[in-house]
Amino acid sequence: MKIAIIGAGNVGAALAQAFRRCGHEIVFGVKSPDSEKPDQLAIVEAANSAEVSILAVPFEAVPEVVESASGFADKVVIDATNPLRVGEGGLNLTLGFTSSGAEQIAAQAPRAHLFKTFNQTGFENMANAGRFGLRPVMFVAGDNEAHKPTVLELVADVGFEASDAGGLRAARLLEPFAMLWIELARNRGLGPDFAFSLQRKV
Repeated sequence: MKIAIIGAGNVGAALAQAFRRCGHEIVFGVKSPDSEKPDQLAIVEAANSAEVSILAVPFEAVPEVVESASGFADKVVIDATNPLRVGEGGLNLTLGFTSSGAEQIAAQAPRAHLFKTFNQTGFENMANAGRFGLRPVMFVAGDNEAHKPTVLELVADVGFEASDAGGLRAARLLEPFAMLWIELARNRGLGPDFAFSLQRKV
């Protein structure tokens, strides 16, 4: 599958590495493509050329990205962002309870098929989820049931246990869940070398 990763920072690079390892074709959509990097395209060109686009930019950059990509009309879009800001006590969420970053993006891109996933762990784990003894869990939220199997399959391809969390409204749970990982990894001494997993009674 051809996947456009919008943004070429830590998360985008890690996902590209993981997807390429399992045979997917990757292009990066960036604001100013480097002519010496053939896998970099303008955002609209990357989105139009791919079957799935992944938002891997800072949350505050999303409105400009959506506008650049003509709203990702009729495209499957994965939101890997988290609405974060630095405030009192460190990094905090800017939304919660009555909305989510994903729901705001869906309102900005009403013709896109939007899903929330790849936001719940660090980029270090996205690059190689297979290094854990138990598959780390990665929840997927989205309203479009026709395209959800494709997104779940992509999540599983890169080594996560893909778990359907329900409709996009569940992003209100997944974004705070990401904040828990950030708190434990960055502020509580666990570091990035851990991930959450699902275990079932035998």
